[in-house]
Amino acid sequence: MSLQQTILADLTHAMKERDADTVSVLRMIKSSFILASKEAGGSEELSDEIVLALLRKEAKKRQESATAFRQGNRVDLAEKEEKELSLIERYLPAQLSEDEIMQVVARVAAEVGTQNFGALMGAVMKKLHGQADGNTVRTLVQKYTAQ
Repeated sequence: MSLQQTILADLTHAMKERDADTVSVLRMIKSSFILASKEAGGSEELSDEIVLALLRKEAKKRQESATAFRQGNRVDLAEKEEKELSLIERYLPAQLSEDEIMQVVARVAAEVGTQNFGALMGAVMKKLHGQADGNTVRTLVQKYTAQ
C-alpha cells in the first residue's frame, strides 16, 4: 500500500471514528494531493517521493505558523498548529539526530572540503535528502566549519 493510499485509508477511518481534528488535517493533505495530481497532468496516484515532499511542505508550514503564534503570544493557536504538525509527522520518516547529522557533515566535508560553505551545505542536504531539517543542518555545518 502506497503512502497516499495509507493516508486516504486513515482519513476514512478517522471519519468513521468521528475524529474531527484528524479528519481536518487529512482532508487538507488530500486536497494537496489533488492539487499536485492536477499539476502533474492528472495522474490519480502520486509517488511516495511526491507525497513525502508534500507532507514535508505542510509540516514546515505548521512549524513556522506555530513559531509565529508563540512569538505573538497566541499559545492556543500555536498548540493547534503543533497538534496538526504531530499528525502530519506520523507519515514522515524519522529525522536524524544531531550526532548522526554531524557524522554525515564530517564525511561530506572530507570529500568536498570546508572552504566553500554553500558547496558543503548543498552536498550535505543532497546526502540527507529529507532526513533532517534544513535549519538544523545549516547550524551544524556552520558549527563544523567554525572548528
